[in-house]
Amino acid sequence: MHLSASTWPEADAVETDLAVLPVGSTEQHGPHAPLGTDALTAEAVAEAGVETYDGEVVVAPTVPVGVAEEHRHFAGTLWVSEDTFRDYVRETVDSVAHHGWDRVVVVNGHGGNVAPLREVCGRISRHDDAYAVPFTWFDAVDLDRDWTGDPAAPPVDIDAIGMGHGGPVETALVRAVNPDLIREERLDDAAAGAADGWGEWVSGANLAYDSAEFSENGTVGDPREGSEALGEWLRERAAERLATLLDELTTRDVSRPDRR
Repeated sequence: MHLSASTWPEADAVETDLAVLPVGSTEQHGPHAPLGTDALTAEAVAEAGVETYDGEVVVAPTVPVGVAEEHRHFAGTLWVSEDTFRDYVRETVDSVAHHGWDRVVVVNGHGGNVAPLREVCGRISRHDDAYAVPFTWFDAVDLDRDWTGDPAAPPVDIDAIGMGHGGPVETALVRAVNPDLIREERLDDAAAGAADGWGEWVSGANLAYDSAEFSENGTVGDPREGSEALGEWLRERAAERLATLLDELTTRDVSRPDRR
């Protein structure tokens, strides 16, 4: 059940304690992919996971702005501080839990949100009236392991696939969700100005704080490798992982150890 499309009596009638909260970002994804890529993909995975799960789940509205200052040099990028982001997520989960949906999976589509989400979900689970766990869809799907072991995987050069940024993985999933949002005529330019990897690494330290330091146009990886077939496969695998997580939460003892 999607809260944004439901009336309050319909929400009141829901008999579940499970909810998902998609969170993403509004930031550059190269010259070919939309600024809303991370929010779009998080919401798509959340919806697919809920559909795959055998049970009722409340879907909260997507949080569209996250921790993304590293992309500020590219027009249209929006960001908030980690403190603001954590507070917003925490208070949103608190309001969701107020209605009895107190086992919450925060479905994330943006790398910059990973660390603050882990921290705030721990704080929620330790101190608030809810249990929250972050789920980052591109971390849930292990390309090397899952792809090579899946006979249904579409043909692609696995060595050319990496998470990147606006690269093959994100481009593929957007193509599967809303192909009209990919500017096909800009893919060659995106690939030409893309970086091979994220950051500038020396002795295990990333010297670059902003994407403009190492990527001419904000792209990391070759987006031309991101087919719609790959995107469909990614969505299905991520949905399966999310459904498995939701199933685990239904029976998990989420009481705090000091209260058991």
